[in-house]
Amino acid sequence: MAGAARRRDGHVTQERMLEEAMTAIAEDGLSSLTMSALAERLGTSGGHILYYFGSKDLLLLAALRWSEAALAEERRALLSRRMTAERKLDGFLRLYLPRGPRDPRWTLWIELWARTPGNSALGEAQEELDRGWHEDLEALLAAGVARRRFAPLDAGARASELLALLDGLSTRVVLGQESGRDPRPALEAARSAARALIAPYASGADDVPGGSRNEPRRTDDIRNGAAS
Repeated sequence: MAGAARRRDGHVTQERMLEEAMTAIAEDGLSSLTMSALAERLGTSGGHILYYFGSKDLLLLAALRWSEAALAEERRALLSRRMTAERKLDGFLRLYLPRGPRDPRWTLWIELWARTPGNSALGEAQEELDRGWHEDLEALLAAGVARRRFAPLDAGARASELLALLDGLSTRVVLGQESGRDPRPALEAARSAARALIAPYASGADDVPGGSRNEPRRTDDIRNGAAS
């Protein structure tokens, strides 16, 4: 988005600031990100950045919201695709997990969790962002049950359980505890957890309203998601 970095008056746009903040976190870590360092990367002043965000904390929260908004679009696109619920679930796992120890989005999430106690504004922001993931996963699971891809389950409760496991795996990746810099073991662990929590629909199971008897069940869809 370099072409949209500045407005006609020469000022750096807010979106460009957020984009560069995420890049800086990925390259140098969160502790190295200061207003002055970000301003230098952008060729502007720290005061200009403060004018829009007010503080580093608010800048980081805005950067996380910006990143999550992009992922929300990807989730909506994933859920609207014509594919089995198993493959949608595998795509959801890929979107949720960090791409490596320097994933800037997950670095910001861990920082937000640490600062949330005693800060109602951050707590509300966390709940809002979490809600989007939970609602989309719950809808995915409910649709999978309705189409007889998954066995009957409490979609809301199962979504909460799986997301809690994904949070733990993601934290381990960012902290470098999950096989160094390779995020693939975390993805395999996530797939294993999904298979344990979300059983396949079995022939002869109780009828589920809205289901279809014409879709053959592929029990290896989640397991083989890496091949896609």
